[in-house]
Amino acid sequence: MTESQYARVDQNSADVIILGAGPAGLVLGNVLLRAGIDCVVLERAGREYVQNRARAGFLAPNTVRVLERNGLAEGLRSRGLEHGVCEFRTGDGRFRLDYRQLGRGEPHTVYPQHELVTDLLGSFLDAGGRIRFETEAVAVSEADGPAPSVTVREGDGHPGRWRARYVAACDGRHGAGRRSLPPGSVRRHHLDHGVSWLGLLAEAPPSLDAVGYALHPRGFAGHMARSTEITRYYLQCEPGTPAGAWGEERIWDELGLRMRAAEYGPLLRGPIVQRAVVHLESDVLEPLRHGSLFLVGDAAGLLSPSAAKGANLAVLEAEILARALVSDLAQGDPEPLARYSERCLVHIWRAQEFSHWMIGLLHGGPAAGESSCFQEGLRRSRIAALRDSRAQQNWFAENYVGV
Repeated sequence: MTESQYARVDQNSADVIILGAGPAGLVLGNVLLRAGIDCVVLERAGREYVQNRARAGFLAPNTVRVLERNGLAEGLRSRGLEHGVCEFRTGDGRFRLDYRQLGRGEPHTVYPQHELVTDLLGSFLDAGGRIRFETEAVAVSEADGPAPSVTVREGDGHPGRWRARYVAACDGRHGAGRRSLPPGSVRRHHLDHGVSWLGLLAEAPPSLDAVGYALHPRGFAGHMARSTEITRYYLQCEPGTPAGAWGEERIWDELGLRMRAAEYGPLLRGPIVQRAVVHLESDVLEPLRHGSLFLVGDAAGLLSPSAAKGANLAVLEAEILARALVSDLAQGDPEPLARYSERCLVHIWRAQEFSHWMIGLLHGGPAAGESSCFQEGLRRSRIAALRDSRAQQNWFAENYVGV
């Protein structure tokens, strides 16, 4: 009896175990299922939480193409909104870039991640996919052999075990996938940017028809629309600041000050319904594989949110891995699976480079080995080039929407 045949008669087995029901895990699961590969998704949270957790909402053009060619784009095509303008506000004035008309001439699609997850989950379940909610993956064992297993904690607290041919860790930087890597099996490249943001979700309509980047002596402020009634804001804060340290009045006053509302128009206020402190750091693991265990999304590499690359990279990696697994399991060709890490790392490092450039653009203060004054000079030069140079604008547009 083959591995695949065994998986179908043992309810605690599958050809592929997917850890995590985020965009990466669900894209991977949908593509595998449609190719006839037996898979199961293990998710530690409940279904309601999964479908309502607010995350990023800017889909890159390539992400939309991935979803379209795999029959997963119906929701975003009917409810997603194209977006192609960003606005920079500084002490020297403001300027706008219509990046749809620059670079490759492509926009983002604004589609809240919880809506995308709901679509992907519905598609997976409608096709007969297996998902176990409230099942926390504790550890991946025997990944260096042909039959890895996943130890889990069920919702009732009882332990369990699943086994597979392959395990895809789509469960983030703190998930069982990363935790289960043996010492020395991968290299971790890490950079702490020394910057923290207070991330805010407001029940308020967008205050401008663009992604807003405000550079101010008191720190960065950002404005990103999520829907016609919900807006994401960011405020740079001192590292170590608790999420609840600032009251709503202070938050709105600070946003108005940094975004220069007195000059360019007031912000539309509303209740702050979600807040969290995000410390900007980046890391990359190499290779993205240990034996039968593959790393996808934040488990593979963490990007700062400065350039909205994380979820888009995760979807790209999920499709690459899905095609490679189908090639191996259904066609007997292991070569694409052997190249998974190499292919993804090219995209990851390019995204890291642009993300790092954006961090330097948006934040003042000292960087590693540089004086605050020197860093500020570099930042002003970058802003001037972005405002005045068509070549720099084209470079920005291509990298801003690309993965």
